[in-house]
Amino acid sequence: MQTTWLVTGGAGFIGANFVLGTLAQGGVRIVNLDALTYAGNLASLSSVAKDPNHCFVQGDIADRERVASLLREYQPTAIVNFAAESHVDRSIEGPAAFVQTNVVGTLNLLECTLAYWRGLSVQANREFRFLQVSTDEVYGSLGAEGKFTESTPYAPNSPYSASKAASDHLVRAYHHTFGLPTLTTNCSNNYGPHQFPEKLVPLMIQKALTGSTLPVYGDGRNVRDWLYVQDHCEAIRAVLAGGRVGEVYNVGGEAERENLTVVERICDLLDERRPLADDRKRRSLISFVADRPGHDRRYAIDASKLRSELGWVPKETFESGIARTIDWYLAHQDWCAQIRDGSYRGERLGLMS
Repeated sequence: MQTTWLVTGGAGFIGANFVLGTLAQGGVRIVNLDALTYAGNLASLSSVAKDPNHCFVQGDIADRERVASLLREYQPTAIVNFAAESHVDRSIEGPAAFVQTNVVGTLNLLECTLAYWRGLSVQANREFRFLQVSTDEVYGSLGAEGKFTESTPYAPNSPYSASKAASDHLVRAYHHTFGLPTLTTNCSNNYGPHQFPEKLVPLMIQKALTGSTLPVYGDGRNVRDWLYVQDHCEAIRAVLAGGRVGEVYNVGGEAERENLTVVERICDLLDERRPLADDRKRRSLISFVADRPGHDRRYAIDASKLRSELGWVPKETFESGIARTIDWYLAHQDWCAQIRDGSYRGERLGLMS
């Protein structure tokens, strides 16, 4: 039986990086199901458009017949669920879309998967995996000390994280109630190539390139653990290959940084690579704006379980990863232009005005 993975949300930021990296390693056929909402971008997958091991299907994980037909046709040996609405600011403006995709969609995916899994042969049934890709935001906010572990109670503080927490609980329930062989990963803040420019790193890169004001929420001291996207994708493949069924694995970059520090580093690297015409330093463009409602103060991941059980460690430091990221965006301004031609113009979202 050919190794086939159904990857949902594989035209989004992390999903596309996962698809590209997996196909480059070889040995796996990927069926890529994506609804192509505003953050899904086929341009990110242009290099594998003619790859016989990549089959792209436009569709919604909440579409029961579409999901069931793909399972029947392609007989996947694993499902990796990236499909999600994922931007906190958008969840503040419109929570319903997050519940529909992240909760209702995941429930439909689980129901279709359970029916499919029950019909597999004994060996295929034993080897099958369903991997839920989640976020550290489900754990809530940390104080100055400590890190999130896999046993940290869920305490989501935004509509986005609440919807992801609900979908994680459904995945857990389908394992404990029905025996479905599930795995869950909770990752820290990803950055890297192909990221939609509403997120901090690509937004600041694009604005800084044009000499625009760089809006930083609050006092800029909110802390995140930054994880280079390709390190995250490698962790997911490691969990698929060797993770214990029913378990949760935290994935972190061991790179806690304040948001302001991240923006300042982007400024400095761009000053080195693309100085502004008037020789201004880009740090002078930083402007502090009203904070996001309910903005969590600090996230930090303890990834020791993943490290000790599966031997995964991030290959990129924050310094090397952010430099690679900036170089990618500088070399792919055509990709960025395609994004700007769509519905997103770099405006502030989630103001509740």
